[in-house]
Amino acid sequence: MSWVLVKQEAAGMGGTQLMAGGGGGAHRSGTGGNGGSGGGAANDNSGQGGNGTANQGFDGGDNSTNDNNNAGGGGGAGAVGNNGTGGSPRGVGGVGVASTITGSSVTRGGGGGSGGTPSTAAGGTGGGGTGGANGQNGTNGTANTGGGAGSGGNGGGTAGGNGGSGVVILRMSTSDYSGTTTGSPTVDQSTVSGQTILIYNGDGSYTG
Repeated sequence: MSWVLVKQEAAGMGGTQLMAGGGGGAHRSGTGGNGGSGGGAANDNSGQGGNGTANQGFDGGDNSTNDNNNAGGGGGAGAVGNNGTGGSPRGVGGVGVASTITGSSVTRGGGGGSGGTPSTAAGGTGGGGTGGANGQNGTNGTANTGGGAGSGGNGGGTAGGNGGSGVVILRMSTSDYSGTTTGSPTVDQSTVSGQTILIYNGDGSYTG
């Protein structure tokens, strides 16, 4: 048996991809972008969240109230982003998906939260970034979770954060582990009895 990990490239740039990137949040007015998970709707218009991709992520939240403080949250790997419906918090990012492949439950792929005035919204559980307040940028998604970025707050010059980097995890019987790797993965042979777990936070390969 053989696995090969390759460098992931941006959508539309060619190369092999393990998963589509998340859709961008709408800017000021309009619809969130489509992607692995959908981007949230804008805060200045009665917009719609972007569409997620089947078996990868869910749709972004809508702004159904036409209120400039009600941007939708980004979709997560496990649930749609929350709609911007007024009150506080605003459009919270959709939750990610929990996995026990490393021997303990870890949630990854949370959607980014919406920005607004005066309150902002949290990212979804699983590394989603928090939205920015008035005049502030959104926060980044958590590294190695694939969490979405929080959107920027109201006011000129604000920007969304950066999405969190991803992770590739392989788990196999230790008796099958060849030890042939590149890219310096974390090799864990103690957490789960009889199992070897490889955690790649960057480019690399395993051949077995």
